[in-house]
Amino acid sequence: MKKYEYIRQAAYEANMQLPKLGLVLFTFGNVSAADRNEKVFAIKPSGVPYDQLSAEKMVIVDFDGNTIEGDLRPSSDTLTHAVLYKHFETIGGIAHTHSCYATAWAQSLRDIPVYGTTHADHTTYDIPCAAPMSDEMIKGNYEYETGFQIISALKEKNISYEEMEMILVGNHAPFTWGKTAEKAVYNSAVLENIAQMAFITESIKADALRLKDALIKKHYERKHGKDSYYGQG
Repeated sequence: MKKYEYIRQAAYEANMQLPKLGLVLFTFGNVSAADRNEKVFAIKPSGVPYDQLSAEKMVIVDFDGNTIEGDLRPSSDTLTHAVLYKHFETIGGIAHTHSCYATAWAQSLRDIPVYGTTHADHTTYDIPCAAPMSDEMIKGNYEYETGFQIISALKEKNISYEEMEMILVGNHAPFTWGKTAEKAVYNSAVLENIAQMAFITESIKADALRLKDALIKKHYERKHGKDSYYGQG
């Protein structure tokens, strides 16, 4: 097996899930898969249609954003991925989409409240929306600064990246992550579903109440708590 074949394949398969799950249009979005021992990740090449992708076309980049291997230019969001890999030390995959409902919440600059048990199954927190980037940051190294925009938002809310594997970047769109690229894509799909249900909930009842704490705790702990009993594991 070639040195980076495993992460190239993982990144390719994860990227191909984005259009299948209805999370992207055209060439929007990207997924990366990391090898933390080598401190590199494989990421989708910039602007290449999904039906033209292959594992061999994935670009290998280090955690400083330098291209290590590959003939194509990596995703324009590469530096955001690099920053997150460097600071989120246990993640192995990152996904970025412009999925409709999650992006609409990001454009509205709103956190997504915990309205139901589907949300609580995955996190006890509202999905945070990072504050808009300052003009100075926008004029600087934009994609690099987006990584710190995400890190700062979690820090301000006192939430760790392991507790919250998804975020809305204000005025932009969602980013998600996980221990694998596959999990990052899963989180993107879950986030889009949560965002859609929250929108519909507020459309039905503008002053809908947040799910009560007892139900949030119950649903989260039955899947993730020390006495969890969801599934066959």
